[in-house]
Amino acid sequence: MRDARWRRATGTLVRVVAVWAVSSATLLAMAALLPDFRLQDDNDSLTRVAFTTAWGAGAFGLLSALVWPLLVRVLLFVPALVIGLLVFFLNGSLLLLALWAIPDGRGESNPETAVLVAAVMSAVASATSTALAVRDDSAYRRRLHRLADRRRRRHGEKNAPAEAPATVFLQLDGVGHDVLRHGVDSGLMPAVAGLLHTTHRLTPWRTDWSSQTGASQLGILHGSNFDVPAFRWYEKETGEVMVCNRPASAAELQRRAIERTGDGGLLTLDGASRGNLFSGGADQLALVLSIAARRGPDNRSRAGYFAYFSDPGNAVRTAMSFVAEVCREIGQYVRVLVRHQRPRVGRGGLYPFIRAFATVVERDVVVAAVMGDMLAGRSAVYADLVAYDEVAHHSGPRSRDAEQVLTRIDRSVALIAKVAEHTPRPYRLVLLSDHGQSPGETFAARYGLTLRDLVRAGCGLPVPRRARRTHSGAEARSAVRAALHRPVEEAGGSLRPAVLSDSEPVVLASGNLGLISFPAAADLPNPYARLTREEIDHRHPALLSTLANHPGIGFLLVRSEEHGGVVLGANGAEIPLAELEENPGPLADFGPGAVEAVRRTHTFPHTADIMVNSAYEPATGEVLAFEEQIGSHGGLGGEQSHAFLLSPLELSPPVADGGELVGAEQVHRVLRRWLREEHGPQVPIAAPLGNTAGADGRGAAPDPRASRDAGREPGAAARTVRERTA
Repeated sequence: MRDARWRRATGTLVRVVAVWAVSSATLLAMAALLPDFRLQDDNDSLTRVAFTTAWGAGAFGLLSALVWPLLVRVLLFVPALVIGLLVFFLNGSLLLLALWAIPDGRGESNPETAVLVAAVMSAVASATSTALAVRDDSAYRRRLHRLADRRRRRHGEKNAPAEAPATVFLQLDGVGHDVLRHGVDSGLMPAVAGLLHTTHRLTPWRTDWSSQTGASQLGILHGSNFDVPAFRWYEKETGEVMVCNRPASAAELQRRAIERTGDGGLLTLDGASRGNLFSGGADQLALVLSIAARRGPDNRSRAGYFAYFSDPGNAVRTAMSFVAEVCREIGQYVRVLVRHQRPRVGRGGLYPFIRAFATVVERDVVVAAVMGDMLAGRSAVYADLVAYDEVAHHSGPRSRDAEQVLTRIDRSVALIAKVAEHTPRPYRLVLLSDHGQSPGETFAARYGLTLRDLVRAGCGLPVPRRARRTHSGAEARSAVRAALHRPVEEAGGSLRPAVLSDSEPVVLASGNLGLISFPAAADLPNPYARLTREEIDHRHPALLSTLANHPGIGFLLVRSEEHGGVVLGANGAEIPLAELEENPGPLADFGPGAVEAVRRTHTFPHTADIMVNSAYEPATGEVLAFEEQIGSHGGLGGEQSHAFLLSPLELSPPVADGGELVGAEQVHRVLRRWLREEHGPQVPIAAPLGNTAGADGRGAAPDPRASRDAGREPGAAARTVRERTA
């Protein structure tokens, strides 16, 4: 025992000395290269120079270890993203303080040079320390176990049995089934290929009509995405627009799902939610949008940023990668312009910084948080990597830019798989996506007018001469705004749409899915109900025919007094939902499952008066986005509806042979089944605790106790249910 302690102490001392020596050498090299950075006089001896350099490097390292975490805590009320911008200034200030501490005033630098030297030293020291720790496998394992024990003691948790496996669910946002297969077959994703060819199986699954992260992730994490008709929609009773990536809307959608199912979510048992729109009932949260609107140090959504940036080496590496990514995006867009590539959308303004945030900052923070959860032995971790989705929206799903992002995502998967070799309990890695993306130019680019313009023309309202740009629903924008403490809002800074009269419609877009709603009509028995086809024809006789016969429109869904739901298409096509099985009409080209998806959406209370799906070209797989995106998702048509699930062979098959995995709610049930296989029964363990909504979104009435729980913080309902089942 004593010999083992001596070996550990000796190993630690060797690593400290090695990092100190490398830092000293780096400091000396910077002094030789930079004229404004001085460590010695001209007549100093070699010994004196070595002493001065070692002193400065040691002082800087000590200040970084002791003072930097305190600085991060002081900045707790500062928007999380600002920490990354301040890192160079703060690091340079620490170096100036270290130089001031060198005896006889040997250290000297101007502030600008100090910033550069501090950045290089932090990056070199962090890389050296990491490399030495990884090479010493036994020391690395001991550190991980100590970290896990420390975290569990801090939270008063019990250690899980060493033999109990845990699960990491890693969501590759927007990576469709066919894109993943292409990445594996072409060598873009060697780590994923290694899993698929050895230990994992690949299963496709089909999304709901609303093929976007809000609907899919809500269904996957909370078991119900009922009444989520699109990425954004208008609710007549409040007069407001719900937006899935707005913190207040995400919190409300999560509350509704918990109330409907009577269950806190997939992650209620020792779970962690990282980089998601919703919490899934987890107690450990970071970068979760549904709680991002909270202010103050108790906002656990921001904890991931501070935990990551508390290491100055992390902050420096991420900041440098951020700058490199901004330059890469600018260069790629210039290449597109020079080559006159089509289709394309504007990628100027703030977009290069938004892309860099998604592909660098959020990726680094989320991956670090997942690794920390694994080291702490969390039972279930669900994390979302949004990088591919953001780039594919603007560059195209199969573009060279998007393929490069796939390769970097693959490296993150490989890193997480490597960490699993050192965790205190075995981990199973499950990869999945929430939807795919379909290529195609925008509706406005092809026809010179937006969907809103077309609707106004059909209503006899004036149409502007030039088509206005629509807003993208990319998830990264919401994450940036949340990090800056800015709410995610619609144009004009308000969640209430600008409606000039009771007859003017509200037109919203979700990829190639459009929603047209009319404000509440006081002359109707139920002013908040969906207008019927007959009422729309009475108010705007030319509107439905204008939309249905436009070549950029695939089909419409409206409510009819005579037939209930009705699908409208070109040339007077009008097919009741009950007859779509025999005659799919305009839905025929949209593939299997389109009829069921449309029927289910028709049952939602907040389905728009007119649901519009763009045209789809089966030969090319292209759709026409109503937003500024050349890779889009949100409706029906093409690869956007085809997601994937990559799971270990040791888990039971997601579906029986010959079966299909359809809808996010069914994916939730599969993931919950896998967790039960690993850990035994979890909540809800009996039907009386609440219903699990079926594929059609219908189910028994929710548990009223769960409804009360739903108003609490994420995870509170789940904890209450666990207490009742104990």
